[in-house]
Amino acid sequence: MRNFRKLDVWNDARKLVKEIYLITKQLPETEKYGLVSQINRCVVSIPANIAEGSAKDSQKDFARFLQISLGSAFELETHIILCGDLDFLKDTDTLPIIEKIQVLQKRISSLIKYTKTKL
Repeated sequence: MRNFRKLDVWNDARKLVKEIYLITKQLPETEKYGLVSQINRCVVSIPANIAEGSAKDSQKDFARFLQISLGSAFELETHIILCGDLDFLKDTDTLPIIEKIQVLQKRISSLIKYTKTKL
């Protein structure tokens, strides 16, 4: 069993949750059950799946949960892009957060590759 609290990628994902929640507060009230809900669920899924996977006995299972986390990160990026497309958020709001999401995606991807070398 791994200690997920010591994983930098988990800590970074946790920080991203707070940033995204602050951003979704800016979205229109009409999106409360639409994009806001979807965005908040997928951002929470990122650190949650890293933590859940860390409890698995095998490297293969851990890698699978990391892949789920990575999928959520790509979903999140898409939702943020859509918020910009729909003029819910300005480019000055979306671009820095998209950069952070992409850095996290690369780090999760690297951890997946590393984990697979340990199979």
